Amino acid sequence: MLKINNLHASVEDKSILKGINLEINPGEVHAIMGPNGSGKSTLASVIAGKEDYEVTKGTILFEGEDIEELAAEDRAHKGIFLSFQYPVEIPGVSVTNFIKTAINESRKAKGLEDMPAKDMLKLIREKAELLEMDRKFLSRSLNEGFSGGEKKRNEIFQMAMLEPKLAILDETDSGLDIDALRIVANGVNKLKSKDNAVLVITHYQRLLDYIVPDFVHVLHNGKIVKSGTKELAHELEAKGYDWIKEEVNA
Repeated sequence: MLKINNLHASVEDKSILKGINLEINPGEVHAIMGPNGSGKSTLASVIAGKEDYEVTKGTILFEGEDIEELAAEDRAHKGIFLSFQYPVEIPGVSVTNFIKTAINESRKAKGLEDMPAKDMLKLIREKAELLEMDRKFLSRSLNEGFSGGEKKRNEIFQMAMLEPKLAILDETDSGLDIDALRIVANGVNKLKSKDNAVLVITHYQRLLDYIVPDFVHVLHNGKIVKSGTKELAHELEAKGYDWIKEEVNA
């Protein structure tokens, strides 16, 4: 599904990613871990097509297509979803209206007509129920006055509605208490299938107790320096990142 080969990327002429190789297949959950400043969020942003970052070398193939020249919006229409570390507030636009617009824009890009209102309402109800969301929540302005947990749950709701092929969760666990973390992770787990894939970017192992990865990759200084199974995450939790740095420098 996603194949990254020798990816180098920079922001404002500062080199951040320095040769990333990564392959994600349908049905898989991958976790990217690493210390602050290692390039985790940059990798998420580059895959999603955020304009601030410049790819200087390498390729990103999504379902066999080179997507480097595609805008973020076009990548989203092809099925790449990025949850933000700090979701933006949009006063005056309800959660429901935002998601209706997003879905219909995605359908338009595929040459389809708007989803009938009756079907849209049914889908919204189903997904809200799946994520244990209060109906009143859906009429509130997008992220305005939301707690950290509500913002993250709203992003998982958007993910549930859009049904992306590849969901990238960029530090979804930041600022969440255990209850909010469990609810968000439960939503992600319910949405996993053999046809989609999830890339979880996190600083801490605790999220991976709830969203269990098939593969864990450690990013250090813009490169994946170690890959393994979920046990690698436990090792990092116990030892910290210094031992990885020592291994790399040895």
